[in-house]
Amino acid sequence: MVDRRHPTILSASLVARAHTYLAYSAFGTALVLGLLLHYKKIVKNGVAGYPKEWFPSVSATIGDWYPERNVFQILIALASGPRFGLVALQYYLHRSKLLLITGLVRTLSCGGFVYITSSDDHDVHDICMITYMLCNIPWMLGGIWCTQNSVVRKRRQRVATAFFVSLFPLVYFFVQHKVHRVPGAYTRYSFFEWGLIFLDVLYDSLSEREFKDASLQVSLSSFSSIEQSTTANDEMLSKIAHASQPFQVTDSKLSQSSVFESPTMSFVCDLYLAYIFWSIFTSLIPTLFYFSVWQLGIAGHEVAFLAVLSPFLFAVLPSDIPESLLHLLSFSGLAAFGLNKTLQRLFVVAFASLVAVLRQTAAWANPTADTAYQAILTGLGLMLASLSKHVNHSNNPVWPSVNASSGGWNKTGLGLAFLALLQFSLRPRELRAETLHPIQPARRISLLSAALPLGSLLFVLHNFFSDPSSIIAWSWTGYEDRKPRGPLPHLHGSLTLLFQALGLLLSCTSISSHLIFMHVKLYRFLDSAYLLFGAGCLFVLHSVSDWTGYLGGLGYALFAMSLFPRVVQNAAVAATTHSVAMVYGTAMLVYVLLSLASVWTVAYAFVPGGVYLRERTDLVLMVQLLCLVPAFTHVTPRHSMALGTYKKLRVLFTVALISTVAVLATLYRLPTSPVQPFRSGHRMVRAGIWTIHFGLDNKGRDSQRRVAKLIRDMELDVVGLLETDLHRQVFGNRDLTRVILEDGYYADIGPGPNKHTWGAVLLSKFPIVNSTHHLLPSPHGELAPAIEAVLDMYGTMVTVVVSHNGQEEDPLDRELQSTELARIMAEAYPRPVIFLGYVVTKPLARRPSPYEILVHDGNVDDVDEEDSDRWCEYILYRGLYRTSYARVSRGSVTDTELQVAQFVLPKYGTTVVDDSFDARYVRVNKEILSEEHWFPMEYYGSKKKGGVNGHFYHVFNTPLYYNIPEGALL
Repeated sequence: MVDRRHPTILSASLVARAHTYLAYSAFGTALVLGLLLHYKKIVKNGVAGYPKEWFPSVSATIGDWYPERNVFQILIALASGPRFGLVALQYYLHRSKLLLITGLVRTLSCGGFVYITSSDDHDVHDICMITYMLCNIPWMLGGIWCTQNSVVRKRRQRVATAFFVSLFPLVYFFVQHKVHRVPGAYTRYSFFEWGLIFLDVLYDSLSEREFKDASLQVSLSSFSSIEQSTTANDEMLSKIAHASQPFQVTDSKLSQSSVFESPTMSFVCDLYLAYIFWSIFTSLIPTLFYFSVWQLGIAGHEVAFLAVLSPFLFAVLPSDIPESLLHLLSFSGLAAFGLNKTLQRLFVVAFASLVAVLRQTAAWANPTADTAYQAILTGLGLMLASLSKHVNHSNNPVWPSVNASSGGWNKTGLGLAFLALLQFSLRPRELRAETLHPIQPARRISLLSAALPLGSLLFVLHNFFSDPSSIIAWSWTGYEDRKPRGPLPHLHGSLTLLFQALGLLLSCTSISSHLIFMHVKLYRFLDSAYLLFGAGCLFVLHSVSDWTGYLGGLGYALFAMSLFPRVVQNAAVAATTHSVAMVYGTAMLVYVLLSLASVWTVAYAFVPGGVYLRERTDLVLMVQLLCLVPAFTHVTPRHSMALGTYKKLRVLFTVALISTVAVLATLYRLPTSPVQPFRSGHRMVRAGIWTIHFGLDNKGRDSQRRVAKLIRDMELDVVGLLETDLHRQVFGNRDLTRVILEDGYYADIGPGPNKHTWGAVLLSKFPIVNSTHHLLPSPHGELAPAIEAVLDMYGTMVTVVVSHNGQEEDPLDRELQSTELARIMAEAYPRPVIFLGYVVTKPLARRPSPYEILVHDGNVDDVDEEDSDRWCEYILYRGLYRTSYARVSRGSVTDTELQVAQFVLPKYGTTVVDDSFDARYVRVNKEILSEEHWFPMEYYGSKKKGGVNGHFYHVFNTPLYYNIPEGALL
């Protein structure tokens, strides 16, 4: 007879085995039932069905049909018990709170996407799925790290490697399906999706061997009576699990009882404070250049940029200023979002930048700190700031130029900053910095040898890598055969972060530190080769276009990030023999000079001495590269470059997490439906032209969402946006197409920063068959961009030209530019044409004014030549029937109105039947036309009342409508 007073002892490996069998049974049963009962239904998707698609995805298999969905959910419910048990046993064995928390969140999120399918709630399903994928990073990597069993450890490494490698083809085929709509791509995607499921369960199944080898056992008590249960409970309370010879993993680094004593929590808070530093540091230049843009020249506010020279103040300031106080004062830059006046924001942000640079200098120059580790933290902070922009439509959510209505999370960011500061202030002194013995340099490093590379590298990181899509803009050239020639900013920007992560990991490896023990000649050879590698990548980025140019940029991202710890370390070494003020102050002066020089290359027409740097980005990059050379002439002490085990683990977790979030955010932001025109059944197209003043409204706030709303309300199929090249420090390295792309548009972002224009963008609801970028003749003034694109409008090829001509002060430039544009439009004949441009001319003005050149030589018609109250923006057309034309007031978004026109394409295979003046200018009331031709009624109004967000029909106070000529074939 069994003695029920004693607990039943089971091998813990049975828990892992039960989980493996139930999990595989759940997915396998659902797949078999789906294939047998609903094969053609579950392989069908929004692009294609059987036979193009012939294998189902996981979500289609488990979430759409009865009975496979119900059987799957029942088996997963049964697997949840062993799964929670597995998490608890892992914690008992390894004593890692990280694994415990990650395992619990991972399990709960699994339940979320299993029981809330995409058809129930798409957003909640995706959030749970993304959370599960993110938790796999610390779960797998942390499990590998804690595993003491060498056999299990190797197997886990192989499974985890296969899992993470499989993510790359998974993402590739998903993009092919979702973006390029390639039939059959989803089937290939499905194979990798099922492969991830197999590997995920396989990884957890390895716990069976681990528990068995550790002789880990679980005791279970039965309760037959109150008396028996009392005795059993006394025994159970003493130990609920027993291991005869368990592996003991003592990890004080990962299991502190207080958040103030935990090194891991200290790392997280330091990382967030590094993110705050970059957020404040990169917000200064856009805040002050708001005034320069409105003045079209030096406004005087540029002196605020000198705030970053604050390290020079260490010549007079005490060296023991509390870091907590400096952090607290710098947070004023985050709170500046609450100020409505741009000048007030500038003063506060300038002060915050001054203090932030002071504090960062103090961290880098601490002679007893692990300066290389501080540099890696700063690099991670930059990546986190770049990731936040990638996720948040190219805007840093804590910048003072954004608020809640423009994508800001300012209050949340500020609250987290205070929590991080609280942890920083209350942590034990020994955790304030990772200390080492004072640096003993191999030889003396001169002031310039330390300052030049640091200033240059700060410029590189800010100019190229503070947004993951900036180097894509440098290489972008448009479309060919309906496909982009190079990477797309919103789609491939995550690759930039991935290579930045690889560069930072390279600086963490022991390989670089071992090099100093090689033969001196060999070390110098390898060092020189690495410098040549960086120089070659920079040359490719600047000189080559499309994918090749972008690959050069990726190589330079790896080079720059890997170099950062060495450069910061050299500066710290130099500061031991020179003053901190001179080393870091000089470095910031180099950063300021390079930043201003990069602006002068494009703003040469509005700044003193601009003629010397006009379009000379090559010269700026050469100087920047030469400034990096001294970094390769000094050997960094090995002990200061090598990181401890736990530091490496935290850095590895962080870069893996950032890289994964970047990819998942890209997938989440992809359009969920194919791009279609607003009125596809009527062969109608609405086009608009708008100069959006670099995406800053009249109060210095980001205007992306307000621009997108007006475009959406006007239901524009084709849009030309001007003054859009924001991939520069002065404009925050932003991409103004991010929000509007989610409404379903193809985008050509126009000439990049290395083409020295103010930018032009083409947005289209129609496929872009081909596009060409033009740099129009500009012998005196600013360089004028133009985009010539061929769009497939309902099967008819239509040429669309978007251009931004020069200013009134340069008549020769405008004449030459107009002549070139007229040639482009004339050569497109007999193809229909829509011209959307910033021209600067009076209507009907005779040559050499641009109007007659464009209309007569370009063989096009004005949208309404009787509209005499125009100067900048014009819409011209040919081979189409114009049915309406409106001018919408600018509101407070920009300094220029939005002009829109509506056209109807002739029947396919025919042309316009009557293009005479009398036929084109038959104005009618809107009621004569069908409602599809009407512009939104909500925008009737004035400055005092009516309209939407300050926008209303002005000049005519209504859209103008025109009758279609008799006999037109539509």
